[in-house]
Amino acid sequence: MEGPIGVGKTSLVRMLNDRLNARSIYERAADNPFLGGFYKDRKRWAFQTQLFFLVSRYRQQRELIQQDLFSRSTVCDYIFAKDKIFAYLNLDDDELRLYDQIYELLAAELVKPDLVIYLVADPDVLMERIKKRAHDYEKHLDRDYLRQLSAAYSRFFFAYDESPLLVVNTSDIDFVHNLDDFEALVEQVTTHKRGTKQFIPLGSG
Repeated sequence: MEGPIGVGKTSLVRMLNDRLNARSIYERAADNPFLGGFYKDRKRWAFQTQLFFLVSRYRQQRELIQQDLFSRSTVCDYIFAKDKIFAYLNLDDDELRLYDQIYELLAAELVKPDLVIYLVADPDVLMERIKKRAHDYEKHLDRDYLRQLSAAYSRFFFAYDESPLLVVNTSDIDFVHNLDDFEALVEQVTTHKRGTKQFIPLGSG
């Protein structure tokens, strides 16, 4: 599962976990001790924040390799490759050169997902969802950064071809509270097997 902050990744993972009797893997954003500082001063804390996430995500993905991936479906609320989206948005050139060397060493050891679900939404919708969930470390996150982040995600997934990709526009639906929205999404997830597909559902009102 992928998409910018506030798009509903973790909620959808929980719901798919129940429907598919799958194992769930969640990114531990709240464990990053630099994240609160990053939202206050991006330039000062970007590199520390990024390196913490890179190592944390790598460790989680390595644990997956050591488990029997074929005995049970696994649904994860991030893909390892997404780390580069944030790195290229937030790091300066010198930091990026070091980051890229570390990233390439780690990424070579990891498995790729069978399907990537990329959730998108208008930045104003994202901001409203973030305000509702009221995570303390996100209280300094601003709308301009969300716009930059959404644009960076779009650029990344425009050329993404490492796994089958399902792109879902969630701006006008509510799969958490509307069963019809969720069922329509489940059908897309369970039937899409190859290439890239755009899913733009009708609004649930």
